[in-house]
Amino acid sequence: MIRHLHIVCLDVPWPADYGGAIDMMNRIMMLKKMGISIHLHYFSYNERGTPNELNQFCESIHVYERKKGHKGFSVKLPYIVSSRMNDELLNNLQKDNHPILLEGIHCTGMLSELDLDNRKVIVRIHNEESRYYKELARAESSFFKKIYFLNESRLLKKYSQQLTDKCLYACISGEDTDFLNKEYHLHNVKHLAAFPAWQTVTGEEGMGNLCLYHGNLSVAENEEAAIWLLQNVFNKIRKPFVIAGKNPSKRLQKMAHVYQHTCLVANPTDGELNDLIRKAHINLLPSFNKNTTGIKLKLLHVLFEGRHCVVSEPMVKGTGLEAACHTGTTANAFASIITQLYHQPFTNEELVLRQKLLGDSYDNEKNTLQLIQYLY
Repeated sequence: MIRHLHIVCLDVPWPADYGGAIDMMNRIMMLKKMGISIHLHYFSYNERGTPNELNQFCESIHVYERKKGHKGFSVKLPYIVSSRMNDELLNNLQKDNHPILLEGIHCTGMLSELDLDNRKVIVRIHNEESRYYKELARAESSFFKKIYFLNESRLLKKYSQQLTDKCLYACISGEDTDFLNKEYHLHNVKHLAAFPAWQTVTGEEGMGNLCLYHGNLSVAENEEAAIWLLQNVFNKIRKPFVIAGKNPSKRLQKMAHVYQHTCLVANPTDGELNDLIRKAHINLLPSFNKNTTGIKLKLLHVLFEGRHCVVSEPMVKGTGLEAACHTGTTANAFASIITQLYHQPFTNEELVLRQKLLGDSYDNEKNTLQLIQYLY
């Protein structure tokens, strides 16, 4: 008997070139591999378009336009929710009684219209969004963007407090699982780990030849981390340092070339970024978030494919991966750790530890079977 599943994605999941897309796309591929007939629904609102690559994984694909600007604005609802409320999507979902996987709280605006007493619905929680938007506001320098993020955080908290307990919430981290249960009094909450593209630890023993920070540099918190490393760490130590990522600002590009030992690689391809991660002797991932939510897929990327990893506490808090990282709390601590590690070979013992920590928790096949148990 064929098992059908509706998946509603907040964005087009292809190409899988950022954390949320990686998580969604690998889940789609694994469900397809296990014989699930997927009816994909997603919102198109940016340059990602409508890629043909998704056809091989899906029985049907439905694309909806996300409302932009004032058309998607609501006084009572978060913009990320109200801008994705769509009558055509609701009508398509109501044509049958197949289970539904909603990717992100972004896609939950029509929950009250669905027959949740007689239908399985799972909401994938990528982040606890009210805390996530609060952190976006903290890192943002633009006054108007900061006000928008703070208001969105407020609306998301109010909205989340009213979520129904009739569907299951699958959280990407244990911290978010506990938060939904305690703060929003939701009882049908499970931890379902991230679905990374990497399944085997392939970092190389020995020595690399640079320090690396990578991320989407158009995101304020990532630019903040890159600038912090330049101004507070690599102004003290003269080790080769590369920043790599999407859409860096002119300000960051200029700052990255102030010192002879620092540089920036803008918009690297997947292959180029993977090559940098593998060549690096130390991958650096500072984070200044006070409210930890979700998990950074770039952390998993460097632990699966890179050598030494130096982080600040918010990057690893609650992940269970603390033992695989070197944690620094200040710029001086980062500088000291980098100086110590730069001439220290990366060993097989560290690779074995990583495989033990990562192999079971982030096994996509095992986690897909867990998800299927929730759905059917």
